[in-house]
Amino acid sequence: MSSVKTTAPAPTPLAPAALVPSDAVRIVILNQYYVPDVASTGHLLHELAEEFARLGKPVRVTTCFPSYGPPDSWLPCPARELTNGVEVQRMRTTRYSKDRLAGRLLNSLTFLVPLAARQLFARRKGHIYLYTSNPPYLGVIGGLVSLLRRHPYVVLLHDSYPHMAEWVGKITPNGVIDRVWHWLNRVMYRRALHTIVLCQKAKDLVCKDYGLDPARVHVIPNWADPSALKPIAKRDAAFAKQHGLLEPFTILYSGNLGLYYEFDTLLDAAAKLQGDNFRLVFIGAGGRKQHIVDIVAKRGLKNVLMFPYQPFETLNDSLNACDASLVTIAKGIEGISFPSKLYSSLAVGKPILAISEEGSELREVVEAERTGLWSRPGDVDALVRAIRTMMNDPALCDELGRNARALMERRYTLQTSARAYASVLDLAGKEGSE
Repeated sequence: MSSVKTTAPAPTPLAPAALVPSDAVRIVILNQYYVPDVASTGHLLHELAEEFARLGKPVRVTTCFPSYGPPDSWLPCPARELTNGVEVQRMRTTRYSKDRLAGRLLNSLTFLVPLAARQLFARRKGHIYLYTSNPPYLGVIGGLVSLLRRHPYVVLLHDSYPHMAEWVGKITPNGVIDRVWHWLNRVMYRRALHTIVLCQKAKDLVCKDYGLDPARVHVIPNWADPSALKPIAKRDAAFAKQHGLLEPFTILYSGNLGLYYEFDTLLDAAAKLQGDNFRLVFIGAGGRKQHIVDIVAKRGLKNVLMFPYQPFETLNDSLNACDASLVTIAKGIEGISFPSKLYSSLAVGKPILAISEEGSELREVVEAERTGLWSRPGDVDALVRAIRTMMNDPALCDELGRNARALMERRYTLQTSARAYASVLDLAGKEGSE
């Protein structure tokens, strides 16, 4: 799901009578970001938590006040609320820009330190904790607490660190920080009852690097909500009408403009397509946004448009304001991360323009399932050919888009993934109580 600016959910006052009985097994989701924050993981976990509640499972979320996006996206919300059966507790932290390493670290520390104390001294029984990888060392708390007291937990891996930090050059491979981080990861993963990852390559990575039993590592993909995201014709999308996208063939990227996505190949392709009736649209923010802005200005790319995060209530409209949807992941990243925006792109029934390595699962989804066209990073000419193939063959685009929506309904729904999560957490809850 793409990161978006959203409105806060209407909270229900948290009265003692509304709470689940203390002897019920409670799922506790821990993540730095949560609705109404704009982070995609926060929205995914919000949907997962509410689906747990619909399945009759007691669920609580421990998180922070909004801080992921720019300050104008920090919508007000209560410190404690009960919404659609989900109890939410928000902790106060610093809220410096995540685009600066020092700010991101300080935000993480002011979340992790009080959370660790809370977890260590909590006296509640019958809980199973789901530690996510936001921040990337969050699950270490579970491992360390479990050394001192009974603390059953499951790890959910979205982005794998320190692998990601090595890839972007923030830390030195096999340096002191790297070795300590891997050691802490071994504690975290080996003491977890189970681990959930997004793709097979991520499973291979954690099993190989940390010596995990493959039977205790479960591949559960992310999802999209087929009722909230659905295909509409571009001509009916208000965003397309407002920004002059009805006539040009439009490729849209909506979400995090992060460091581990491949944008340069697409920008080079846009330069070669300046004479075509073509638009490339970016919606979002992130560490690569300024890089994209600079390239657009330096090369005078008049066919590239950039917009901030759009309101959550108009997400379906903005995602449909295109002829094809870009999904990308940089070389060497798959297994370390996986582009969750694939699922929202499939949901709106747009053909996927994919940029990834040859052996990636993203390529398999696009080619084996006939949901789009694929190119490798750096192959600008192949990407231009793929774009022009789509431009010149509307019937092909329609077919690929229909296949995309059908695949999402068959394999990547919230209900399918939530049942898989519930199965793992139920198993962990039984093992944790033995």
